[in-house]
Amino acid sequence: MKPLDVRTIKRLLKAELIYGPVNWKVQHVIYYKRHDLTRTHTMMFIHRNETVNWNEIRSKAPVLLITDKPADQMKKDIPDVTVLQVPSLVQAYWTFIDYYRGLFSIPVVTITGTCGKTTTKDMIRHIMSAKYHVVASISSKNEPRRSFPYLMQMDEQTDVAVFEHGLGNSGNIKHQCMIYKPTIGILTNIGVHHLDGCNDLDGYIRAKGEIVEGISKGGTLILNKDDENTKKVGLSSFQGNKIIYISIQEEADYQATDIRYAEGGMSFTLIHAGDSYKAFVPGYGTHQVYNALAAIAATTEMGLAERDAIYQLATFSNPERHMQFFEGVSGSTIIDDTWTINPTSIKAALQVVKELGKEKKIIFVVGDINRLGRFEKKYHREIGDLIAEQPIDLLITIGSKAEEIGRQAKRAGSQAEIRMLKQVEGVEKIVAPLLDQNTIVLIKGPMSSKGLIEFAKGLRKK
Repeated sequence: MKPLDVRTIKRLLKAELIYGPVNWKVQHVIYYKRHDLTRTHTMMFIHRNETVNWNEIRSKAPVLLITDKPADQMKKDIPDVTVLQVPSLVQAYWTFIDYYRGLFSIPVVTITGTCGKTTTKDMIRHIMSAKYHVVASISSKNEPRRSFPYLMQMDEQTDVAVFEHGLGNSGNIKHQCMIYKPTIGILTNIGVHHLDGCNDLDGYIRAKGEIVEGISKGGTLILNKDDENTKKVGLSSFQGNKIIYISIQEEADYQATDIRYAEGGMSFTLIHAGDSYKAFVPGYGTHQVYNALAAIAATTEMGLAERDAIYQLATFSNPERHMQFFEGVSGSTIIDDTWTINPTSIKAALQVVKELGKEKKIIFVVGDINRLGRFEKKYHREIGDLIAEQPIDLLITIGSKAEEIGRQAKRAGSQAEIRMLKQVEGVEKIVAPLLDQNTIVLIKGPMSSKGLIEFAKGLRKK
């Protein structure tokens, strides 16, 4: 973070000095109990109801405490601890966020969507990092509680920031936008996920659509023109200057044509502003082309030339366990897609396997799809129907929820051999003897399934 003088913070928050020195600078900021205290020179927001571990605070002095606790509840015998009292901790917290975000007149990109958030975010970071200092959220760690620490990573050297929005419940994205104040927002797509926190699909669409209102005045919104659910998002609350559309199906601001499967990824022609460019994105599937279009649109909006963005994109490395290909036992091909699971990502993965698995034996191992609320059976059955249309030789479901996929696939007339297991234990004994150079194994499961993750690792060629 950009170091801040304690006296500046005192004036900003209109706080009362209870005790302690003020002639030093804060270098880190946390919200006590939500984030770990790991360093000295830290400012902490401490709610009046929180129990304070004074030994912990003593070990990290100098420390600045911002609190709405009564003065008589604050210890006064700890050297190098400064306490500022405020009438309302919530108001002080948001006042500080507004102030700190206002110190930086830089592009801030935020991304949401059912699929592609992390990949698109990492593409933008990779492209921009060639010329600029970029701050970004880590992996798929995008929960709302992480937004404040991510904001505090911005400092005088930061040229660009790019973050993704996690969504567990309605209001999460609105909350994160209030922290980040994005100048560019991306909505990759809207499928089906987190229905337990949003009640139903309409609620989920509205929750994803919170990014529209969250874009700063004068900002830019990037939307997938081909996505049916994205078309249902209301745009009347958009305060920005520009909406950019991406597409692979029709004319758009950024359009991909001539899409082909190539060695290691997808080749396509980018059409933008009347010009065309040959492009390549590592990673298979048309969903990867959508991610690339969104990333190129965002980086071009930030001033990078299209050709520079395309050149950098060709050297991108996909995140681990995101449709990750590797050589498996007996020369087989293993696709590890165990990072996350929802109906949209399953459809994308199966489409890739259909393209690359022609004249090959296909084994699909799939786990439970979580967070579907009262629509759990409905969407597991839809995946079963989809599988029945695919050239799959062996389907193995793992978990009690995923059994519905197997049952529906049978009902829908799937030609695959279907095995339904309660636990992942034993699946390797089924799969390993079937592996050869003509076999592709797709493993799809939730990131919480350590068993499926280890199963995928175990199939790697030693």
